[in-house]
Amino acid sequence: MIHGVEIKELTTYPDERGFFREVIRVTDSFFGEGFGQLSHSLMYPGVAKAWHIHKTQVDWWYVPVGNIKVGLHDKRPDSPTKGETQVVFLGQNFGGKALRIPPGVAHGCRVLGDTAHLLYVTSNTYDPDEEGRIAYDDEEIGFDWEAWPPIS
Repeated sequence: MIHGVEIKELTTYPDERGFFREVIRVTDSFFGEGFGQLSHSLMYPGVAKAWHIHKTQVDWWYVPVGNIKVGLHDKRPDSPTKGETQVVFLGQNFGGKALRIPPGVAHGCRVLGDTAHLLYVTSNTYDPDEEGRIAYDDEEIGFDWEAWPPIS
């Protein structure tokens, strides 16, 4: 696992009406950097969005509808996991999880199956100077967004 990336397993309380799931609390150590903004991204089947990186901002991701494959790549020069890549699956088929993405970790996702909804909290409000983009096919990262599991 990439240093500073955290996955919070969420507790779901189902009943005959549906379910209740708490995602993050301001008192969680997982959410220590605090709240800046809540955003919602709807992504169509097969869409890939990559790579995105922040200088100081922390992201927390949650997928309540649909499923995504998340790619993470550590670009921090002083990190013990510099250059490592990690894959995380989020969404309906992967149990209730929230993902913490620290600054300096490039991140992106690909929709698996139907439309997916990504809810994400950021530790700061939108600032174009904070935003960074890396090409989806960056050779240094070497991540294949088109790869699917082999047929077995």
